[in-house]
Amino acid sequence: MKLPGNMKSMMKQAEKMKQQMEQLQEKAGEEIIEVSSGGGMVKVSAKAKGEILSITIEDEIIESKDKEMMQDLIQAAINESLEKGKVTIKETMNKAAAAMGIPPGLL
Repeated sequence: MKLPGNMKSMMKQAEKMKQQMEQLQEKAGEEIIEVSSGGGMVKVSAKAKGEILSITIEDEIIESKDKEMMQDLIQAAINESLEKGKVTIKETMNKAAAAMGIPPGLL
């Protein structure tokens, strides 16, 4: 089946937009997110897409031997980094969509 010229053009444009959005999402996922918990006692560095790059624990908390507190602080920092990563990607995609004339939240 042969598509009319303008339909063919629209299909190409849609495919190009899809590729641009995928590239943008991948790039946004590489953004580094850094968070801390416990007043800086635990620091997490992660990519927005969820890959944890590093966890730093201050000696003071290790020396306290408070295992439960350490676990809570690590968990809090990781969860915050994951949430910030999701927000970063979503905001980036919404800005890109708006620039392309796509209503926010549609992607």
